[in-house]
Amino acid sequence: MNERQTLGRWGESLAAIHLEAKGYQIVTRNWRCQYGEVDLVAKTGSEWVFVEVKTRRGQAMGAPEEALTAAKQRKMVAVAEEYLLAHNLDADWRVDLVAVELDSGGKLLRCDHIPNVVLGW
Repeated sequence: MNERQTLGRWGESLAAIHLEAKGYQIVTRNWRCQYGEVDLVAKTGSEWVFVEVKTRRGQAMGAPEEALTAAKQRKMVAVAEEYLLAHNLDADWRVDLVAVELDSGGKLLRCDHIPNVVLGW
């Protein structure tokens, strides 16, 4: 695993801990299908939540939120729909983002959960 992948996995672990502390149940991690991958699949109540985690160290690449492009949002919707189909689920669902930001030395600056990042689909 390269440094970028290691950073991403670490961010996903932080995101999972953050969501669990808010009462979410993490169902699976890194689920893949023909349309792509979802970092975390969680549940809160009866709602399924498909979570994209963006982790950044330093400001060179911009804020984590800036990495969630329109194309990535469309892909997240396709992956979520495929997950629901593959698991025969007819349920309410949404796509969330967890933005993890570290300073250049690796110290955690923030871990922000942003619900409903994909609107208008």
